[in-house]
Amino acid sequence: MIHPKKEKTLVILKPDAVQRGLVGEIIKRIENTGLKLVALKVTMATEDQLWKHYAKDEEWFLKKGNRIIEDRQAAGMPVDKEALEYGKDIVRLLVKFMTAGPVVPMVWEGNQAVGIVKKIIGSTEPLSSDSGTIRGDYTLDSYELSSIDERAVRNLVHCSDPVADAEREIPLWFTPEEILKYRLVAEQILYDVDLNGIKE
Repeated sequence: MIHPKKEKTLVILKPDAVQRGLVGEIIKRIENTGLKLVALKVTMATEDQLWKHYAKDEEWFLKKGNRIIEDRQAAGMPVDKEALEYGKDIVRLLVKFMTAGPVVPMVWEGNQAVGIVKKIIGSTEPLSSDSGTIRGDYTLDSYELSSIDERAVRNLVHCSDPVADAEREIPLWFTPEEILKYRLVAEQILYDVDLNGIKE
């Protein structure tokens, strides 16, 4: 079993975060928690990489597709596809969005890294994200608007959730050699049980 302070999570700053100049701000917000940045790059994602990344099952497609149908009906728009196809459109539109410009994937390490980052980023839909979260503070998109406009939700960031997703996703973006192992001085105050060496 991996020690909790060695838990890793994947964060990807999406094209909207890059285009809006929020890369440094988002990194700062995560870094301020004490998590350690162990991998980072600026890259253009590929379609194949993204379909592997957004590996969804039929149940997920149906659930999301039914929500889209409800949104379209509420807006008085026609429903011309089955729920499954509307669900698959979500990933199709995500792939289109994520390949529209550079993205910034990174790996963060530390105690409960997945949960800590998820809390900072906020819920997937910006509209319902709490104030104080990255999505709640820096964007205003909603499922309803993205559904009506037939595009991906512009929510700035992808973060792994749960831990099993992080373990599956990280190798899609980084080789083992690209993930650094080093010690941060701040780890002493975060993790050293006896705070050895603080006093002179």
